[in-house]
Amino acid sequence: MKKVGKLGLISIMIVVISALFVQAYLIRGSQMTTIKYDQPQVHYSNTPTLLIPGWGGNSWTYQKLIQQTARQNVAQHTMTVWVSPNGHVRVKGSVRGKKNALIQLLYTWNYSPTYHPQVCQLKRVLLVLAHEYHVHDLNIIAHSYGGTEWLHVYIANRQIQQQINFHRVILLGAPADETFGARTKYTKWLFKKSSDPNFLALERQIQTVKLQRDDYIYNWMGQNARGTDGEVPTVQSEMLASLIKNKRIHYQQRIFPHTSHTALHQKKVILTAIINVLWH
Repeated sequence: MKKVGKLGLISIMIVVISALFVQAYLIRGSQMTTIKYDQPQVHYSNTPTLLIPGWGGNSWTYQKLIQQTARQNVAQHTMTVWVSPNGHVRVKGSVRGKKNALIQLLYTWNYSPTYHPQVCQLKRVLLVLAHEYHVHDLNIIAHSYGGTEWLHVYIANRQIQQQINFHRVILLGAPADETFGARTKYTKWLFKKSSDPNFLALERQIQTVKLQRDDYIYNWMGQNARGTDGEVPTVQSEMLASLIKNKRIHYQQRIFPHTSHTALHQKKVILTAIINVLWH
């Protein structure tokens, strides 16, 4: 029996070590890229773009976007930021003097039951970028819960609002209110039936937030015939419109038909749309 127990313990240790090696590989970070020459149709600026992954997201999440922008000399991946569950931030690269820089954010562990730990970690990353790297202007691309995390960090934190200007925010399949399922049709009064405490908290907090008139939020969703992208019901993302209904901000909502949750950060037509919004 002792031998069997020892073998079982060894097997568990092998599985754990293997899982750690796999995770380390997944969050190694994408290769850095550079803009080789300027394109006349591209708008180059000193405002970097932060790439926020969703639940379980890793280096692969925005790999296609990074590669496409490099091939077209539109943007360049010049910084990777890792943040651990205890809030420790590690940075590789720089955005100083880099035009159309991409900052790849990687959570060292983002498999928690809720997105709340990542909300705290994202806040920590943004403060480090502002205080230590003097990043006070940002664009955002956020997939799934990454977008939800950004909403909670920005709306709930006056410090973030004062430190960083978010010019163009692209949310990809980000649920704003998880009360409703795919069978529910969005209406402008649906927010009155919300039972999601996280959404209700955002509703209260946003009353004191002064969104800038020249800021843009692009709320993009995938959808199949069942009213979902396979993971997030469309209505959960559409509820963002109710959240910012009385705010003076440029808001665009777009549904990409026949598009899965993963395809939102992989499909060529969406990557092209992202490039057009941010840099053309």
